[in-house]
Amino acid sequence: MSDSIDKNQKQTDDFYFEDGLLVMTEQFHLKRGYCCGNTCKHCPFDHENVLTKQPFQKVR
Repeated sequence: MSDSIDKNQKQTDDFYFEDGLLVMTEQFHLKRGYCCGNTCKHCPFDHENVLTKQPFQKVR
């Protein structure tokens, strides 16, 4: 069994796919309970652990 996520999988309450990227929802972040520092699109913690305060950018 592969650990990778099937991009054909339907969205859930925790994530969805956008332009080929896995996007975690605000609900997922609230369940986790803290900002991970990765400039997540739906961060409910005001990106408090992000070192540089730049807006979300797609990684190539």
